[in-house]
Amino acid sequence: MIILKNFFKSILSFFVFLRFKNVMDLYEYMAAKNIRSGVLNSVFRYMCEKKGCYIGYFVRFGNRPYFPHGLNGIFISDASVIGKNAVIFQQVTIGSVRMADSSDNGSPVIGDNCYIGAGAKIIGNITIGDNVRIGANAVVYTDVPSNSIVVNSPTRIIRKNTPLDNRFVVLRHDGAEEVWTGSGFVPFIRDR
Repeated sequence: MIILKNFFKSILSFFVFLRFKNVMDLYEYMAAKNIRSGVLNSVFRYMCEKKGCYIGYFVRFGNRPYFPHGLNGIFISDASVIGKNAVIFQQVTIGSVRMADSSDNGSPVIGDNCYIGAGAKIIGNITIGDNVRIGANAVVYTDVPSNSIVVNSPTRIIRKNTPLDNRFVVLRHDGAEEVWTGSGFVPFIRDR
């Protein structure tokens, strides 16, 4: 029976993705139209399941984050807030605390221009400021001020006096550099 269900979901996915370019386009459409059931929802959940990811219905994005490695292993719990121009690598968890006796019940609020390294875990009702870099596999469970770097083992916060430039720059095959703007890549010009 499960094989048959997955077969139908894959057929439905084909037709749904004739209209939508990718999973995030589908998510944004569902969020804008407040769709939480039906064919589109079923296809969205099926595609997330295939990628091993979860994006809650009530996540608020400032604009579309950039996922350099796709949605592989990404978990973003309901009611999380992610600011503009976020870069989120694979296996990142942005999770809520939902325990009756916990003092930090709630979901993370992440500021603008944040860079979240592979495997990072951001847990609970905490606030991450603007221009923050969170290193790979860091576990963050306390507030982080703007213009900081968070590293692990043990978790340390390194404050900076100037804003960090966390835009994601890629090197194209022809040697040109491009930077992610929140809606696409544009040529990157380095300040000398």
